[in-house]
Amino acid sequence: MEFQENLLNYISKALVTTNETISIAESVTSGLLQLSFSQMPNASMFYKGGVTAYALEQKVKLLNVDYEEANLCDCVSENIAETMAINVAKLFETDWSIAVTGYATPIRNSTYKIFSYYSFAYKGEIILSKKLELHPKTQALEAQKYYTEFILGCFKSEINKLLILK
Repeated sequence: MEFQENLLNYISKALVTTNETISIAESVTSGLLQLSFSQMPNASMFYKGGVTAYALEQKVKLLNVDYEEANLCDCVSENIAETMAINVAKLFETDWSIAVTGYATPIRNSTYKIFSYYSFAYKGEIILSKKLELHPKTQALEAQKYYTEFILGCFKSEINKLLILK
């Protein structure tokens, strides 16, 4: 993965400086966010771990997602992403968490669109939830890489906002 080195370094420095921790819950990115955090300098000081839960049953079991709700939306909604973010932070006892769920290929359940929902939680509260849509002809791996880098960029912005307030 060729993510911007300065982006990874910035996030690492910010988390080390604030002495805060992070965990990840992902589905559509299938481990790419976790890989990114593991590549950051001093990762062991702030990155506590993550969960890649692709199947509905695993999202329910590991991240306490509501089965009925997840079944209705194919595990892809803003609320599912928020639930994943809140519960992965509880699971790993972290200050921050990032969660993402969505589609990397256009299928019937996605109305043949490619999109994801991602959420950031900080100290037990959702601070950002967004939908990210891509062109339906985007290749699956490119979609996953784009989601990952975009989410990391957004996370950097959220850290900046917090640092300004401190």
